[in-house]
Amino acid sequence: MSTIAILGTMDTKGHEHAFVADQIRARGHQTLIVDLGTDGPPQIIPDVSREEVARLAGLDLAGIVARHDRGEAVTAMSQAAPLILASLLAEGKIDGVISLGGGGGTAIATAGMRALPLGFPKLMVSTLASGNTAHYVGVKDIVMMPSIVDVAGLNRISRAVLTRAAGAICGMVESVAKDEPDLVVDKPIIVASMFGNTTECVQKAKSLLEDLGYEVLVFHATGTGGKTMESLIESGLVAGVLDVTTTEWADQFCGGVLGAGPTRLEAAARSGVPAIVVPGCLDMVNFHGPETVPAKYSGRTLYHHNPQVTLMRTNAEESDAIGKIFAEKINMSIGPVTVLLPMQAISVISAPDQPFFDPVADAALFGAIKAGLRKDLQVLEIDAKINDESFARACVQALVALMPSLA
Repeated sequence: MSTIAILGTMDTKGHEHAFVADQIRARGHQTLIVDLGTDGPPQIIPDVSREEVARLAGLDLAGIVARHDRGEAVTAMSQAAPLILASLLAEGKIDGVISLGGGGGTAIATAGMRALPLGFPKLMVSTLASGNTAHYVGVKDIVMMPSIVDVAGLNRISRAVLTRAAGAICGMVESVAKDEPDLVVDKPIIVASMFGNTTECVQKAKSLLEDLGYEVLVFHATGTGGKTMESLIESGLVAGVLDVTTTEWADQFCGGVLGAGPTRLEAAARSGVPAIVVPGCLDMVNFHGPETVPAKYSGRTLYHHNPQVTLMRTNAEESDAIGKIFAEKINMSIGPVTVLLPMQAISVISAPDQPFFDPVADAALFGAIKAGLRKDLQVLEIDAKINDESFARACVQALVALMPSLA
């Protein structure tokens, strides 16, 4: 039997949360109702009161209620929700969490859910689940479920949705794999970044590392993928980093759609995790259809990857600037790091006879990286294309050399 936290604003959504709690208990699980409301008295009696939540977070709940400022209340409870969930988890009191909400409730509950570890069951039933949910989910595995109708009473539609939501969270807590041999965490974890243009390299490196006894987790360098990888590195679970595909910095610098934010490349550097870093796919900036490429880039070399993706070749000036940022981030490293440069091509389409072949831009990129790096950091120039087997092997050999022996 598991205990599922029912998290929400019980002053406005109490009856709906109570319905979900009943459904969960009918399936044989226990519930722990946590009140995060501030507008009025709770519609149901919670197991954890808003006063308890406020005390844990050091909030002046009386003052917040008296000021009747909804923005302040949402902000305050968004700060408190992570603390109460983390506390309940640390005490072993919860095995999953579900919440229902509109704009404010979704902001509060998902702030709490983002404080929970990957793999912990989290389900948010929201009026906002059909739109852009990136700022609610972040880099965590929060399941967003559309409420269809507003969370404002029980009716034939909301009952059906909430019943299935209760079934979903129950299924999630029941499906936690504890004894399957393949999922036992007994191998050092290596994280790797990959793109379509670096797939061959990463897949070969992954196979070689797995043969050596490592578990390799691959992240797609699409902005969210890079952020998620960085978050996992920060968690302390990672033994090594194979950052072959740092393309997100091209998007970040040039305004593409797959930027990963200004801290990309910092997690391994700041944590001291052994890392291999490659300027993979820094030749390309991602946009959607051709019409979405900004007018300031008129006349640039474009490659139509598919109807939804248009790639723009970085020029020499941009490559120089990106190379300087690349070096600046790696210079933060407090642990072992090696930079590998594939001198013949940094992507499939930057090889000779390919549409993004531009030796001048590549030279600017490589030159800026080598000139900007700390003199104590190793740079290996590999006479190969990024997807050549020889380059993949060089990456693996360099990474293993930085890491403690598995023997």
